[in-house]
Amino acid sequence: MKNRDQLLKITTAAVMIALTCVLTMLVRIPSPTKGYLNLGDCAVLFGGWLLGPIWGTIAGAVGSAFADFFAGYPLYIPATLIIKGLMALIVATVPASLQKRKNAHLRIGLVISSAAAEVLMVAGYWLYEATVIGEGFVPALAGVPGNAVQGIVGAAGSYIFVEALSHTGFFKLYGIRGFAKGQIK
Repeated sequence: MKNRDQLLKITTAAVMIALTCVLTMLVRIPSPTKGYLNLGDCAVLFGGWLLGPIWGTIAGAVGSAFADFFAGYPLYIPATLIIKGLMALIVATVPASLQKRKNAHLRIGLVISSAAAEVLMVAGYWLYEATVIGEGFVPALAGVPGNAVQGIVGAAGSYIFVEALSHTGFFKLYGIRGFAKGQIK
């Protein structure tokens, strides 16, 4: 049974890498400030919740970095690997730690973890652009509104996806308790 579970996580991580890359590249809405808005964060957050800290982090980081590579933003790959990986790690650990508590509300964990992950994303790219790219702290603020909108869409989209799948047997396949129909408080 352990080999089956490990194989399921590895193959799902591969699918999540591809899905993250595709959602990042397929739906690209140019931002009036700079860069573009995309749906990649939906997959990053969902992958963290689904796959846990190790495979979720790998899927979020690698899928997003592939999108940067294929979209022609190689300068952002190091930041993306770290930022998106940390986002997935946050959403994988916060709800899991809440589930260990008696009377914990999984929905609250999903909301808190996605909000924290998206704040990290906005701050991380702002700091990267200000320091590593060398734009300076004030000029780099131009990217914050677009990243904030992307964060809100990513958090909401991933939550809606979890809610929709909670009415199926999908999460039971992964042995995830608390996501089944009627179990999300």
